[in-house]
Amino acid sequence: MTPNLLVLNGNPKPDSLCHALAREYARSAEQRGARVTLHHVGELAFAPDLHHGYDEVQPLEPDLQAVQQSLTQAHHLVIVAPVWWGHLPARLKGLLDRTLLPGFAFRYQPGKAYPEQLLAGKTARLLLTMDSPPWYYRWWQGAPLDRTLDKPVLGLCGIRLTHRQHLGPVHTSDEGARQRWLGQAGAAARQDVRRLGRRPA
Repeated sequence: MTPNLLVLNGNPKPDSLCHALAREYARSAEQRGARVTLHHVGELAFAPDLHHGYDEVQPLEPDLQAVQQSLTQAHHLVIVAPVWWGHLPARLKGLLDRTLLPGFAFRYQPGKAYPEQLLAGKTARLLLTMDSPPWYYRWWQGAPLDRTLDKPVLGLCGIRLTHRQHLGPVHTSDEGARQRWLGQAGAAARQDVRRLGRRPA
C-alpha cells in the first residue's frame, strides 16, 4: 500500500521553523514513496470563525474544501505547529473548527452520548515547537496542547494519535539545533512511511 499523508503547517508565518519542518517531513516522506499533501495555514484563504456554531451551515471556501478532501484521502495526519499560550495558533484552531464538522468528521447518534467517528482508521503525529524547554511543557504545564488535540479533537473524530514530538526552546536555539530538529522531522517521516507501508491495502 502506498501511504497517503496530509501535513498541516499551523504556523501562519511564512519563514517559520514550522514551515521548514513541514517541508522537510513532506520531502522525506515523498522520497520514501509516500503521497504527501502539504497545506500551510498561512497560505489558505478562509474565514477562521465558525460564526453560528453548528446552528447554521457556513459554506466552506475552496481551500477548506481542499483540506477536507486531503484529510478524507489521507491515512495519516501530521500537525506541525508552535505552542502559543499553551494552545494552537488561532488560525489553525479556526481551520479545525471550520473543517472538522458534523457529518464530515463525526455524527451525533440519537440516544448516545458519544458520536460516530467518521474518520476512524486514520493516525496522527504532532510535531510541536515551543520556546519553553520540552520537559517544562510536559511536566510542569502538563502538555496542554497534546491533551487538547488527543481525545477532545482527533479522538472524537476517530483519528488515533500515535506520536508526539516536542522541539525547543526555539527562541534560544542556534543553527545546529535547528538542523538537528529538521533531521528529526525527516526521521519521523521515514518512520511513519515504514509503519504505514506495512498496513494491509
